[in-house]
Amino acid sequence: MSQSGGLKIKSYGATDLGKRRQVNEDAYLCDDELGLWVVADGMGGHAAGEVASQEAVDTVYGMVKRGKLTLDLQGEFTEEKGRAAARMLEGAVQAATYMVFAMAELDSNKAGMGTTLSTMMGLGDYAVLAQVGDSRIYRVRAGEAAQLTEDHTLIAWQLKQGLITAEEAKHSRHRNVITRAVGNRDYVQVDTHWVELELGDHFLLCSDGLHGYLRTAEIPEVTNLGGEACVKKLIEIANSRGGRDNITAVLVEVT
Repeated sequence: MSQSGGLKIKSYGATDLGKRRQVNEDAYLCDDELGLWVVADGMGGHAAGEVASQEAVDTVYGMVKRGKLTLDLQGEFTEEKGRAAARMLEGAVQAATYMVFAMAELDSNKAGMGTTLSTMMGLGDYAVLAQVGDSRIYRVRAGEAAQLTEDHTLIAWQLKQGLITAEEAKHSRHRNVITRAVGNRDYVQVDTHWVELELGDHFLLCSDGLHGYLRTAEIPEVTNLGGEACVKKLIEIANSRGGRDNITAVLVEVT
């Protein structure tokens, strides 16, 4: 359990093959002591997605473990500290991007492999988020769930531009087209921002194998279960509604 200022943070994570896949290409990390939580959803043939997601998680972990030592975490949180932490976390994601890309360049069986990456890093009474792809981070506060990350998908872009309606998006053939991923090039644009933590907050990091089956309005009731019971229930829900993909959930509780 990590101590963030006056707040304590505890996390729970689980991943499941689902009902249709032969290989689990998701990876996740829960490190309460370091204050780092990651979900990655790999893609690519010949089990390359499995390699990409784990390599990305491991690289981000190593970079943050070293990089956090260089951050000034003493005293009051400032915008300058937030920017420095966001730059460090973005650098960790870029390092993962380069590593996965380089591995694919060296092995033709892994050509085109990549992964999504949703990352949350504790920083005192704040958390910094970094996002690539269509895994998601939600926050549940005062009984309301909100998606804190933006999906990097063709559909999300079309919706944002007003090119399609929400109803059309539900039935689009392009639902799984990702516009940004870690590793399919040697550089990726990373979304970063920070949020203030409050007592009682719950954060859910998850792959699309979960959020594809889950309505945002359903999330608070499940997170109220807390701990392992919440994570187990989320995986049960995704499997009961089809389980067509690997399913990964990480719950971060602020107490």
